[in-house]
Amino acid sequence: MIKLKKKVPLIDQHDKNGFWGGKFGGNFIPETLKKPVEDLTILFDKLRNDKRFLKEKDYFFNNYIGSPTSFIKLQKLSDHLGGAQIYAKMVSEANGGAHKIYNATVHCLIAKRAGKKYIVGDTGAGYAGKMLSMAAKKFGLHCRIFMGAKDIKRQKPNVDAMKKNGAIVIPVYSGSQTLVDAVSECMRYWVSNCDNTHMCVGSTVGPNIFVKICGWSTAQISRELKTQIKSEFKKIPKKVKLINCVGGGSSAYGFWSEFIDYDKKQIELIGVEAGGPKNSKLHAAPLTNGAKLGILHGSLAYCCQDSEGQIKETESISAGLDYPSISPMHCFLKDTKRARYTSATDEETLKAYKLVTRLEKINPSLEPSHAFAETIKIAPKLSKNTVIIVNSCGDAKKDRDILKSRLGKVN
Repeated sequence: MIKLKKKVPLIDQHDKNGFWGGKFGGNFIPETLKKPVEDLTILFDKLRNDKRFLKEKDYFFNNYIGSPTSFIKLQKLSDHLGGAQIYAKMVSEANGGAHKIYNATVHCLIAKRAGKKYIVGDTGAGYAGKMLSMAAKKFGLHCRIFMGAKDIKRQKPNVDAMKKNGAIVIPVYSGSQTLVDAVSECMRYWVSNCDNTHMCVGSTVGPNIFVKICGWSTAQISRELKTQIKSEFKKIPKKVKLINCVGGGSSAYGFWSEFIDYDKKQIELIGVEAGGPKNSKLHAAPLTNGAKLGILHGSLAYCCQDSEGQIKETESISAGLDYPSISPMHCFLKDTKRARYTSATDEETLKAYKLVTRLEKINPSLEPSHAFAETIKIAPKLSKNTVIIVNSCGDAKKDRDILKSRLGKVN
């Protein structure tokens, strides 16, 4: 039976081969990438204990990203639903409008330390690409972003922002033309250019070191939240539910990191995957739908796949959650029963977006709107001394075309 370790960050609870729980993660990479991955692993382990690097990271988190982001009570939503008291961690206030800026900033700082002049990344919703283009411009790096052709069409505002920041956006026409294909093409490019190029994987997926760097970067969210909860309630309440959308899993890990050691009866971790269209068999919810283990992008994790083990096409209104696999750390959290995973359909997500934006002065993107959909389901059934906190990890500016086509007039 696999178990979590107390007082050890989850990003470090892997074995010498890079597996969490002895079965999730690893480094399934071509021979040509073994040396670059090994070098990056050694460098990152060194930088994590480098006081000058940590001071530099903290400086840019505070003065460039805008940490800490606010923690607010959604009083009108709480009153409307009844039951639990609902709060939001407004990570969408971060520079650029989403949590991806933490990971992008750290990767650019690492690239500078490694002496690399170029940085390459993948993106689905455009958040990771937009943030990487911003950080690359900030730190004087040349930037290339791989993005599925389908996502380029449905996330035009973020594509425009990437180009404005000087990044070269490379359309990916293979496969489903979405995030999964963008990550594949990004990794192929890095294989041929790793001598002068650093790769930023946009979520807690991929070979072990990329999972760790992204998790280490986004853990800033839960460090802030823990302080803010204690300030609001004087202590950690007895019943808390932390609800987060889950695609690759970076924002959820960042939101939960500081709370994993707590008893789940006190702090429940709830991840909400993309259930896809209501009347379709297509989705992006491997944990909710009992997916089997498979290898994707250098990592062993639960994957949406067919009977022959081929990666299945996914579908979601949210480009940022439209990924057929999941972080190996979330697989570990699921199998240890520390976190509970569910899903929300496209229709439930749109309904949640409409209600939240009508009642509150916030504008969550379609990704965190999945988390709000679960909140709307469970809040009325809970007591008033239960606290629900939603990670509003992105703003809906990038979704304006989708929202307009599906809902008509939007905020």
